[in-house]
This record gives sequence, C-alpha cells and structure tokens, in this order.
Amino acid sequence: MQRALVLALLFTMAWVLIAPAPAAAVDRNFAGSLQYDYHLVPSQMQRNDDPSVFEGSTLELAFKLAVDITDQFSANVKVCYGCHGIETDMAYVEYRPADEIGFRVGRFSPTFGSFNLRHDPANHRTADKPLPYDMGRMLRMRDWNMGVLPSPFPDNGVEIAGAHWFGDVVQLDWAAHAVSGFKGANAGPDLDFVQSRDGSLYYVDNNGVPTVGGRLGATIRFGERSDLGFGVSVIHGPHDPEGDLAYTIGGADLALRIARTQVRLEYLVRRQELDVSDPSIFKYEVPAEHGDYFMKHGAYVEVEQAVSDAVDVIGRVDGLYRVGNLPAAAPLLARSAVIRYTVGSAVTIQRGLRLKTSAELWSFSDRGAVDRHNEVTFHAGAVATF
Repeated sequence: MQRALVLALLFTMAWVLIAPAPAAAVDRNFAGSLQYDYHLVPSQMQRNDDPSVFEGSTLELAFKLAVDITDQFSANVKVCYGCHGIETDMAYVEYRPADEIGFRVGRFSPTFGSFNLRHDPANHRTADKPLPYDMGRMLRMRDWNMGVLPSPFPDNGVEIAGAHWFGDVVQLDWAAHAVSGFKGANAGPDLDFVQSRDGSLYYVDNNGVPTVGGRLGATIRFGERSDLGFGVSVIHGPHDPEGDLAYTIGGADLALRIARTQVRLEYLVRRQELDVSDPSIFKYEVPAEHGDYFMKHGAYVEVEQAVSDAVDVIGRVDGLYRVGNLPAAAPLLARSAVIRYTVGSAVTIQRGLRLKTSAELWSFSDRGAVDRHNEVTFHAGAVATF
C-alpha cells in the first residue's frame, strides 16, 4: 500500500510538471538528489543480525515538488528513500503574508540548529552527518542509539517563523513550533527513533501532548563574501505514552564565512527523564537525587575550504558524550565518549555531479564488543542533483 501511494505521488508530481498551466500562472519547481556511498569498515564490525554500523553500500534518494500558488501561499512535498526505507520528509502548506511572519502546517522538520538546513546529501560536502545529527552511519550505532538529534526529524505540527533585516547588515530570524514530538515506550531507557519515523506505527502523537520549541538566530554581513551567523534552539516535550517523562534538547550554532572558507561549530545536549520505578532494570544503583535522567552531549567543528572552482577539502572533529544510568545489558558505562576526526574532499565533475571521499579516525572511551578503543573507516561515493 505504501509503495502504491509513493508511486501515485511521483506520478502526480510528473503530471503537475507537464500539465498546461492555467491563465493565473502557478510556479512549480521539481528537484531531486541522489547519493551513493560505500562505507568501508576494515574491522568488519557488522557480522550479525544486529549490525553496529551500516557497512558497505547505501543509497539516499529524494524528490521534492514546490508549488507557489500565490506570492504568499505555497505547498511543498518531499519523498525520500534511504536506510530507513521510504519516508515522507515533508508535506506542508505555508502562508507568509510578510517576511517577518509566516505559518506552515503539515509534516516538516521543525526549525532547530543550522545543520538540518543542509541535511540533504546534496547540501553538505561529506558522505555522513556530524555525530550530534547522526542517523545510522556511526560506528557502534546500537550502543549509542545514534546521535543527540538524528537528522532529518520530520514531524506533524505547526510552525510560525519570520525574519527581519536591519538595514543591509544584520538579519534577525526566529521560529516557534508545536509538533507531535519524539516517541518512547513506557519504562523505555531512551527515545525510540523507529517509532518516530515508521509509518506502519502511525504518524500520530503517542501521548497527545505537543512538543514545543523554536530557534532565535542572527546573521551579520561583513561584505559580499563574508558573514557570521549564530543561533540558539530548544525542543521540549514528553516521550512516553503516559506523558510523564520529558526530554529537552538544546543547541547553539555558529557559522563564519570568509571568502572561500567556511567554518561551522555546533553544540547539542539532550536531557531525558527515566522511569526509575523498577531500579532492577538499570546497570547502576539509582541515586536518590539526580538518578532519574541521563544527558547526551554532542558537538562538531568543521572547516570547509574551496581550493578551486571544482575542489573542496573538509576537516571535521565531532563527538558524543553520555552521562547517566543505562539498561543492565547496555555496553556503555555511566560516562562514555567518542571522538571522530575526519578529512575529506568533494570534487565537482560537472554541474550537478560531485564525488565525495573521506577518511575517519574514531576514538572510543570504551573498548566495546570489538575490544579496541580506536577504529578507522573510509567513505567513497557520488552525489547527483537534478
């Protein structure tokens, strides 16, 4: 049934593009991207029914249709395919009576941080995402339950946002949203991201209490080729079916562009409450104070340098740090960390076609199932936009 719906959607997109426009012109824009990536893990960690990493070939494919019905009213639909299968990444309408305020209703990724604006493989230079936003390509993925806020994170809800320029130098932007929020099980030790994105489990709130959040940011222009952007973001809501356990995600981001050099820094933290009514399910004794939650931190700093019109080089350091109690069988410790060092390149072959390569050195605080602290991995692939 899901496949039939997707095929019908793609057929509708194609029909809209070729159908003759009525007298009152409606602007339509169809775009897509495809990334093929080969992930080489020499230690061959994936050799069981519960892989700790997506090794080998992966494919990410996305189609987007944007329709500007009027200057103020538009609709957007995006379907993507990746390791999680077929997903509706966005399906919303937007009414923007002025630059300073706009409303969108439907399915979309709420405004948070700076990376999610670039989460599509066509819009960032490495094959994988920074660890705070990781959605499956990190080593020991099951141990860590991915990053702090796996991106993209489409959800159902409403968002109000706007931007205002002060002269030609400073822009202030803001957003506030109310969405269904991430899901977890009763007495669950962490968020269940499969529940949050699996259509077979229904795209509905599991507790009826909205998750709320927003972002406040600013951009300062120093000239035609230099600017500085920064912002703070927050998301807060319940995750269990009873609506008693809350999670809060906060973040701060900064991006500096100087000519052909781009520097980005971002920090995320998630504080998540635990159900400690049955202390026996936890790995450590539950303290009388501050024992009912854990915290997961994530950060990255990334430098992107264009060395020519066709070649970009990238350097990135990112990591995760988790502190707090865990399920009894969990492989992590009360305090666990991972740091990754990445060097890579993106080479433009021709317009719309780019080759990506990168090498990664991982350093884990725990030895893990493979009984080692350090790992080396490699990525090689191609991305096409159309």
